[in-house]
Amino acid sequence: MVVLNRIYTRTGDDGTTALGTGERRPKYDLRVGAYGTVDETNAAIGVVRLHLSGAPDLDGMLGRIQNDLFDLGADLAVPQREGKAERLRVVSSQVVRLENDIDSLNAGLPDLTSFVLPGGTPAAAYLHSARTVCRRAERMMVELAAQPGEPVSDAAVRYMNRLSDFLFVASRFMNAKGAGDVLWVPGQNR
Repeated sequence: MVVLNRIYTRTGDDGTTALGTGERRPKYDLRVGAYGTVDETNAAIGVVRLHLSGAPDLDGMLGRIQNDLFDLGADLAVPQREGKAERLRVVSSQVVRLENDIDSLNAGLPDLTSFVLPGGTPAAAYLHSARTVCRRAERMMVELAAQPGEPVSDAAVRYMNRLSDFLFVASRFMNAKGAGDVLWVPGQNR
């Protein structure tokens, strides 16, 4: 159980923050940036949910995703180390659930014949915005995993990759309920 009885601790006033292991890192550290960008993705999804009054199933999916993103942040905040007790980790079943949700949302959508521009309904536009933040978090996680001594679980990377796919399909799902996708027209403004 998490207990937050003091919001400010002053321990970060020196420009460092603590990982879940207690280790202090600079606030610009790539691991801190990665889980911070996962948190930013979560906040962007919170904004999306304000625009889903007519889509309770999608809202439920996004609520589960927000919880998963806290799991993912905890996973990143406690790097897996040899010989250490296992902590909260993103697992493959969370990735599979995302894939099933993608398939469910995508089932009734028309095939794409062009790239899609962000826009359409407000919900779709915010979903595209969340997707781009998600992609940034994924890039940071992959960069972090490439650093010696900076483990990132394969399931966590797969989750973020699949989440960006989910957010794209969810935007199309919302546009199918309203304004329709905004399609890219190559060279339109020459």
